[in-house]
Amino acid sequence: MIFSRGTASRWKGFLGQCRVARHCEPRHGRLCSTRSALRALPELRDLCDAVSTPVGSLDDLESSLDRFGGRLTSSLVTQVIDRCKDGAPTRRLLRFFSWARKNLGSGIEDKDFNYAIEVFAEKKDHTAMEILISDLGKEGRVMDKQTYSVVAEKLVSLGREGEALGLFKNLEKFKCPQDSATVMAVVNALCSKGHAKMAEGVVQHHKSNLEGIEPCIYRCLLYGWSEKEDVKQARRIIKEMKSAGFMPDLFCFNTFLRCLCERNLKRNPSGLVPESLNVMMEMRTFMIAPNSISYNIVLSCLGRARRVKESCQILDQMKKSGCSPDWVSYYLVARVLYLSGRFGKGNKIVDEMIEQGLVPEHKFYYDLIGILCGVERVNHALELFERMKSSSLGGYGPVYDVLIPKLCRGGDFCKARELWDEAASKGVNLRCSEDMLNPQITEVFKPVRKLEDVEPLVCMIEEPPLQNSRVRGKKRKKKQKKKGYKKGMK
Repeated sequence: MIFSRGTASRWKGFLGQCRVARHCEPRHGRLCSTRSALRALPELRDLCDAVSTPVGSLDDLESSLDRFGGRLTSSLVTQVIDRCKDGAPTRRLLRFFSWARKNLGSGIEDKDFNYAIEVFAEKKDHTAMEILISDLGKEGRVMDKQTYSVVAEKLVSLGREGEALGLFKNLEKFKCPQDSATVMAVVNALCSKGHAKMAEGVVQHHKSNLEGIEPCIYRCLLYGWSEKEDVKQARRIIKEMKSAGFMPDLFCFNTFLRCLCERNLKRNPSGLVPESLNVMMEMRTFMIAPNSISYNIVLSCLGRARRVKESCQILDQMKKSGCSPDWVSYYLVARVLYLSGRFGKGNKIVDEMIEQGLVPEHKFYYDLIGILCGVERVNHALELFERMKSSSLGGYGPVYDVLIPKLCRGGDFCKARELWDEAASKGVNLRCSEDMLNPQITEVFKPVRKLEDVEPLVCMIEEPPLQNSRVRGKKRKKKQKKKGYKKGMK
């Protein structure tokens, strides 16, 4: 469903506003300034060729590196990793970095060491990341705040939130302070995956380091409890935020609204509309007007619960409140109408969106046409395709690839040929084969008779009724007693 993915990206975008600022301009600016000069050096080319070559073992790689006759520098090592990180396996990168450390020793600067850790963190290679972090501490080097932020985020995403928290507690060993930036980094990483309870423990132990970032901390905690769909704890965070003198903003209320709707979707679908409207009323008391994201959260859950009437009511309520629906709002309502068999009303919703001058993304038509084909309403899918072409949106190839095979399997080869010729005239490259248009090759699926139309076969031989297992057990015991009695008589 396109809304669920889009919504997730919006939440991550909002949460990203609270992330610690990554001061990467000096490092990467240095990389960019020297890249053009280093590319011309044969040393860089030779090292990149050796690391990127997939042939040979890691020992073979180190042997080829030992034959390197150029001048090895810390910046050259960083350049090789930067250029090979997308193509070379992480194990070859790790062996190269280990070889460079062995040859340069303390000549590798801390910032280049930190950059290597970040690369392995981005590649989600936990073993390589763990090795370099351990070596960083043993050599008494300094871990950058940015590096810890990247490492903590990746550790939590790998399900190793305990390691991210343990690394935070031992930051002093890496000469990295436990200040507002690192506290924000670990809290953000934990809350992004729903570990709000662990994040609150960090906040309680480091209250003195939160000056100036309290609103971001509250937002992260609210997001974390919402990921757990814990409405009670999310409401508590909002109350604490108010008592601390920080008024909840639109992001906070939308996060809480999402938490409430997701919980009601699973436990109390009939409470979706009334409880959501109560939250929106509370928003207005704080002079915060619900936006299209607020209503789309409710519409998304209503659509998944197949609450058709309430979805239409929320769309009307959205218009009356002065909030203009976007194309996602119309998509969510049209989708539930099509899925429930209300094709005429769904077409009206699409026409209304077009009349409002809204230009949706391609996914709007892709998904709805796919739904109509899935419920065997190809004629309605063709009508919707005409609306798409009238908007001059482009990107018609995937629609042709869905409609042409569907029409052929339904036996409408004339219309399929018409669409094929139309796509060819527009220069659209189709993935489906032209053999689909041949009735001798494509199998046409004929409708199957309904079960109600099939007369049941009546068995003329009367079978004895099945005996209850308890009755059979009693009879078996009686037979065994009789056998025993007869043996005793003998």
